[in-house]
Amino acid sequence: MEGTPTSRAERRRRTEERILSAARAIFAERGFQRTTIRAVAAAAEVDPALVMQYFGSKQELFEQAVRIPSIPPLDGELEPVEELLGRIGMKMGPLPQATVAMMRSMLTHPDAAEEVRGKLDAQVAQLADAIGSGDAELRAALMVSTMLGVTIAHQLLGLTALRDASPERIAEALRPSLRSLADG
Repeated sequence: MEGTPTSRAERRRRTEERILSAARAIFAERGFQRTTIRAVAAAAEVDPALVMQYFGSKQELFEQAVRIPSIPPLDGELEPVEELLGRIGMKMGPLPQATVAMMRSMLTHPDAAEEVRGKLDAQVAQLADAIGSGDAELRAALMVSTMLGVTIAHQLLGLTALRDASPERIAEALRPSLRSLADG
C-alpha cells in the first residue's frame, strides 16, 4: 500500500510527529495548564501511555511541541522603528501553532515565560544598540512590549478594531509613538 511507512523507525517518526502536531493544536487552544496528556493522545489517536513513552512528561512534550524560532535580528538596513513596523504583517497574519501555544502559555507556565522572555530580551538588546543613547534599553523594551501587546490583542483576544485594520493602517497608527520612544 502506497504511503504506508515501511520501516519501524519511519512509523515511529510519523507517530511522534502526529503527537507533536496534536499537542501544538491543543496547547495553542488551551494553554499549558488546561492541556492533558489524555487530550493530546486522543487527538493523535494513540494511547496516553505511548505519549508518555515518547516524551516522558507533559513538560517535555510541551517543550518539544512549542519550540519557536528566534526572532529575526534587525538587519540594519532600515532604521529600527521602520524595521519593527515592517514586521506587523507577520504578527497580524496566521502564526504557527507553536507560537500561539507559547503565547497562550507564557502567562501561566514559568518555562514558557522564560523562553519568551529570553527571545524578547535579545530583541530589546539589539534594538537598544540600534537606538544607542540615554535610556535606550528601557525605550527599546517599551517598543517591543507595544508590539507584543498588539500581537496578543490581535492573535489571542481578537480585538475587532485590530482584526478589521490592515497591517499598513496599524503600522501608520503606531509609527508616531514608536518613533517618539526611539528618539527619546
